[in-house]
Amino acid sequence: MPVVLQESIPRHAANFYSPAASTKPEIHLRCPRCTANLASLRCTKCGFELSNDDAIIHALPPERVAHYAQFIRDYEKIRTAEGRGSFGEAFYLGLPFHDASGRNSQQWRIRSRTYLQLLEVLQDRVPCGGRVLDLGAGNCWLSFRLARAGYNPCAVDLLTNKLDGLGAAEHYRGHLPSPFPRFQAELARLPFQDNQFDAAIFNASFHYAENAETAMREALRCVRAGGSAIICDTPWYSSEDSGRRMVSERRTSFLLHHGTASASIDSVEYLTDELLRHLAERLKICWTVHQPLYGLRWNMRPIVAALRGRREPAKFRIYAAQKVET
Repeated sequence: MPVVLQESIPRHAANFYSPAASTKPEIHLRCPRCTANLASLRCTKCGFELSNDDAIIHALPPERVAHYAQFIRDYEKIRTAEGRGSFGEAFYLGLPFHDASGRNSQQWRIRSRTYLQLLEVLQDRVPCGGRVLDLGAGNCWLSFRLARAGYNPCAVDLLTNKLDGLGAAEHYRGHLPSPFPRFQAELARLPFQDNQFDAAIFNASFHYAENAETAMREALRCVRAGGSAIICDTPWYSSEDSGRRMVSERRTSFLLHHGTASASIDSVEYLTDELLRHLAERLKICWTVHQPLYGLRWNMRPIVAALRGRREPAKFRIYAAQKVET
């Protein structure tokens, strides 16, 4: 039996969960613990129950909550110190084209160029009204933009806070005809049945996956045949050495400035051609690579780094793979 998720209206009323209250495409769920298909939020096979808290569906079993607890604490601490999020609606509505906080404008400039290229990729691959998984949605800016562009997004993230996590989506509520669904879930155990999304986008998030093959396999599982899995805004390096040096530098900086290296879980961290080839071979996919235009100064970074004896800077590309018919 399919189920449909809809946010509670008014905001502070009892949480609402109904299979007949929305005209949006139905979302079919599966248990993230035992993978059984679900007819409601409770799994009759293993007993795990997804919870609906202020219209965010929590799909992390207790053991996985414990697994990610330190990572989430460290990540939220660092993101807060970096000035992520705002109490003002204008900040969220301006993303990715304008950073009203002024704290991370250079990064959002990159994100905005990526988004424009990503939108072109989607327009070639996903029909208007198509369903798109936003994996690593953060404050849900991409889901908001995709909804405004005519798609049906579904936001997924580990963070649920109202500054930098799924809870921040309340700022978009009055600017969309209807809200998009949000799930707290992990990339390796998505709470969705097979073959129901037109695309799955790793939104500056693939490098947080603990296992690259598992995360990509899960995304492809949720995508229909002919649909796409897309990686964007994950750093790429020409060598493992450069990637490892970046990780070491970042952890040293985090420890110095924030008191934590944020290394409680092992994650992918970066892309290399070797990793992309491995994924292509193992998952029987073929990558299409798109290069957003970030400007002359950005293109000069490798030359400047070489002249100064520094490691190569990261490159950001969009990698798209189509799920083949089986």
